[in-house]
Amino acid sequence: MKTLARASLAALLFVCAACSTLGPGKQAAIVMPVPTPPPRHSSWHDDPTATGAPFIQIVLSQQRAYFYKGKQLMGASVISSGKRGFDTPPGQYKVIQKDKNHFSNLYGEYVDETGAVVQANVDITKNPMPDDAVAFIGAKMSFFLRFTGGYGMHAGKLPGYRASHGCVRMPSEMAEHFFNAAEVGMPVTVLP
Repeated sequence: MKTLARASLAALLFVCAACSTLGPGKQAAIVMPVPTPPPRHSSWHDDPTATGAPFIQIVLSQQRAYFYKGKQLMGASVISSGKRGFDTPPGQYKVIQKDKNHFSNLYGEYVDETGAVVQANVDITKNPMPDDAVAFIGAKMSFFLRFTGGYGMHAGKLPGYRASHGCVRMPSEMAEHFFNAAEVGMPVTVLP
């Protein structure tokens, strides 16, 4: 009974804190209850009758991303977020860029004049171009939704654990759904 009372008090304090005045220019985070257990597979349910403002919620502990329109869950996707040392930063953000055909300017591969890969998995801040390479080709990040600094959501490999350099990788089909439904300026909340 004490545990239930403590949980109720914690929930009440959370709700009250969320209702407090945030000051000029500040916006309350849009946070929906986290689905527990998380969905096992990615899915998209395009509901034209759904109303309300769209927003994205990323839950790092679940390795899932959710797309809402108002209180209606439109999509849920498995993800692969930043690995240790390249952690995806929790916080409240907004979509600041949409780029369907984005390429990384930091990570990729060096190629020779024929286009053959000379060195893969390159970080240009740490790996100088070898003598036999002529160009750097950035990693493909299709359906890119930038939400802060160098961080965004995009199509990519999902090995089943945190593996990126900080971005949120998604299956290509889900990245495309999120990209098409997203609007520049819409909220993105990243939860630990």
